[in-house]
Amino acid sequence: MASSHVLRDESLRDENRGWTPQLWGILFVLGGALCLDALDVSMVGVALPSIRSALGLDTSSLQWIVSGYVLGYGGLLLLGGRAADLLGRRRVFLVALAVFALVSLLGGLVSSPDLLITARFVKGAAAAFTAPAGMSLLTTTFPEGPMRNRAFSIYTVFGASGFSLGLVLSGILTEVSWRWTLLVPAPVALGVLAAALWLIPGGERSGRGGRRFDVPGALTITAAMLLLVYTVVSAQQAGWGSARTVGSFAGVAVLLGVFGVIERTSRDPLVPFGIFSSAALRRANIGAVTLFGTYISFQFLVTQYLQTLSGWSAMTTALAFLPAGVMVVILSTRMGSLLSRFGPTPLTALAFACLVLAYAVFLRAGVHPDYLTVMLPATLLVGLAFGLGFSSLSVAATAGVPNAEQGLAASLFQTSFQVGGAVVLAIVTAVVDAGGAGQLSSAPATLAAYRPALGLITGIAAIGMLVALSGLRSQRAELADGPVAELAPDSSADGLAPDSSADGLALGNLAAELAPDSSADGLASGSLADELAP
Repeated sequence: MASSHVLRDESLRDENRGWTPQLWGILFVLGGALCLDALDVSMVGVALPSIRSALGLDTSSLQWIVSGYVLGYGGLLLLGGRAADLLGRRRVFLVALAVFALVSLLGGLVSSPDLLITARFVKGAAAAFTAPAGMSLLTTTFPEGPMRNRAFSIYTVFGASGFSLGLVLSGILTEVSWRWTLLVPAPVALGVLAAALWLIPGGERSGRGGRRFDVPGALTITAAMLLLVYTVVSAQQAGWGSARTVGSFAGVAVLLGVFGVIERTSRDPLVPFGIFSSAALRRANIGAVTLFGTYISFQFLVTQYLQTLSGWSAMTTALAFLPAGVMVVILSTRMGSLLSRFGPTPLTALAFACLVLAYAVFLRAGVHPDYLTVMLPATLLVGLAFGLGFSSLSVAATAGVPNAEQGLAASLFQTSFQVGGAVVLAIVTAVVDAGGAGQLSSAPATLAAYRPALGLITGIAAIGMLVALSGLRSQRAELADGPVAELAPDSSADGLAPDSSADGLALGNLAAELAPDSSADGLASGSLADELAP
């Protein structure tokens, strides 16, 4: 048998021959769309105080500048993903991108709070179609294995770069005018749209193949998701125990029940429930909820900690988070080789171990910020977790899924990110408010009110780590049950790298996977640390 080193070298030569200029162009277009989403999200936060002053908004209205976007995005993702599968991914991607550019322009010009919130909702709705269409274009353009792993690693660089760039630009642009933070995405979106028209090949057949679009299912699940996101983001203001909140959650449950009945009786269901038979997809979606939900909540707490307790400026606070984005950018350039060598399952477990450690480190924070020994290590660990976790979860969520269902798989994954983020943040905010952080005057008392929320964030991250570790146990069980040769490429749906050889996959546990002497198992000498080294 040829060694795994030789097999890997041959697969890399084949992969490099397959990377044509057009493929690079398509990847840059899709990455540009992801960069645009991240840029928009990270820029608006810093501009909120200026928007409040300019438009005379109260706190409840101001939150809808952000929540309106989340409502449109999270509420329509499932519909957007299925529309991409059935109506054509290129078509949906281009139309949604054009709407995103137009609404970005309008949102930056209006002076009415209601029109601005409406523009943010429509912008989020456009992103709900662009994001799954773009991700499914990537997974159907790049075949499963080393090429897709490498594509996802580069794709992640764009997202991290957009978020990091947005943090810096937001501080600079807000000094000029808050309107620029809303206007800048418009020309970026137009540039991505022009490149997409040129580089993404036309003539794509829609995936309908005689199937009908499940209109009742689409209307029901969209109403359920919109009501769920609305209930979560408004519960803090209305009260978690209020009749409105409880009634809204009951309404969501009824709508989901009706949706389940429709899907089970529909000839062409919007969401075929068979897709949930993939254990890797289920774990990836739980991972998305815990990864993004805890990070958004952590960022919220740390922002309040730095600005409220310590008086840091918005620009200084944004720069404090910058090392995490830089870490993601650096690590993402190596994720293709890491995914091909180890597969997504061990990398996801390591990502969550870093995440739990990051939050545990920040539990040591005192009244006065200790950036070098507390904040910086925690921020770098969060960046390491995101760099490892986003790509590996993305691969696991889409591996083994038929091309006709890639848009659905992508939208399920992204819905977990968005809705999970909203739900976890709402719960964490409720814990902070229950501790009376907003009414406390002394810094030690305010910090004490934050600690239970930070402990909750750490606990949710620990749940994600346990789910990831269960994937490692499943992988070991599969390897023990039969020859690795029987694990055909389709078995990558459970988190195995499709190109891995029998020698490279014969791993007992994560520690053996990362051990420096793993060459005895047929891997090239070195370890995960070697892969990360310059």
